[in-house]
Amino acid sequence: MAIGMNIAKADVFVHSPGRNFVTLKIVTESGLVGYGDATVNGRELSVASYLRDHLLPIIIGRDAQNIEDTWQYLYRGSYWRRGPITMTAIAAIDMALWDIKAKAANVPLYQLLGGASRVGCLAYGHASGSDFKEIFDSIRYHQEKGYRAIRVQAAVPSLNSVYGVPGIGKSSKGKSAGKRHDYEPAQRSSKPVEEEWDTRAYLNHMPKVFEAVRNEFGPELPLLHDAHHRLTPIEAARLGKSLEPYDLFWLEDLTPAENTDVFRLIRQHTTTPIAVGEVFNSIFDYKALFEEQLIDYVRSPVSHAGGITALRKIFDYAAIYQIKSGVHGPTDVSPIGHAASLHLGMAIHNYGISEYMQHNSETNDVFEPEYTFKDGLIHPGTSAGLGVSYNEKLAASFEYKPAYLPVNRLKIDGTVHDW
Repeated sequence: MAIGMNIAKADVFVHSPGRNFVTLKIVTESGLVGYGDATVNGRELSVASYLRDHLLPIIIGRDAQNIEDTWQYLYRGSYWRRGPITMTAIAAIDMALWDIKAKAANVPLYQLLGGASRVGCLAYGHASGSDFKEIFDSIRYHQEKGYRAIRVQAAVPSLNSVYGVPGIGKSSKGKSAGKRHDYEPAQRSSKPVEEEWDTRAYLNHMPKVFEAVRNEFGPELPLLHDAHHRLTPIEAARLGKSLEPYDLFWLEDLTPAENTDVFRLIRQHTTTPIAVGEVFNSIFDYKALFEEQLIDYVRSPVSHAGGITALRKIFDYAAIYQIKSGVHGPTDVSPIGHAASLHLGMAIHNYGISEYMQHNSETNDVFEPEYTFKDGLIHPGTSAGLGVSYNEKLAASFEYKPAYLPVNRLKIDGTVHDW
């Protein structure tokens, strides 16, 4: 055991610099500090409690170097395994321990994961709009910022609001939904806002959107789209087939993924690449999808899939079947979680692409991430560890405020629908 490498203390911070984040800080006896991201959008306090009340008391005194053993201790030792809250809490500890290990070695984390496999991590940005002109302007804006791959989301005629199109929405009762925070759908409110949905209108409109985008920007620009779990399997198959002429980089989260068998049907009907997994949190969620080669990209972020230790195993498993990474990277993944994903992405061979929604200035002031974005690529930086800090004093000035993701109802009759 190295002198001073036992865990001496750990703290959890819940603050809202631009949006709500849960941040873990672990300190060794020698004073090395590691940080982890424990944010679950709309359920932040649950993870904070899981850490404070259950996990942190039992890791004090453990050797911070024994990351695999600690991971197994927390996962297998709880008996109640998996689930987003458990796996996010474990992920935060895992991230912090890797941060400490890399700082002790005085190298950026990716060097401990096998070194760099690329010069930087390809990222995609989010373009959206309520009409074609707005969409075109948004794409050009992201191209000017350096993005070389673009996710395209579009408002649907007759719907008041649609996921991925930021702005002012309205609830199903016609009341203002309030301003979007940090370009995400979570809203500061005492209850979730209720939005409406019309699958038929969506399926009829999206091919027109991508036809217009291809006509405007040509065949070379990689385009992505997120259906956000709203379709049935046959509807998902229809969308994939109808968008084949526009050569998408991927279609994301087509249908609720709890039943992975449905991807067999989708795969039979379309050659459009499929990305899945931002709501997955375990390697077991992917088993059939990998072994039957039913998807093309893994969407799980480090923060929600058990940490670097667990996600590395998922990616290595995926690599056997020529499936690549496509890590979830919205602004509700803090710069700590984003940095962890980038270090892993730098090291693995089967890297594909990363979602990169840029945090606002308040968030960046609190976390001071070192990663840089240039010419479409993100690099995690060269500082020892994750390359992200946490300004506790500044963070404390941003009080936590409850925020919820919307609830979806069908426009035709008000039935609760997948969101």
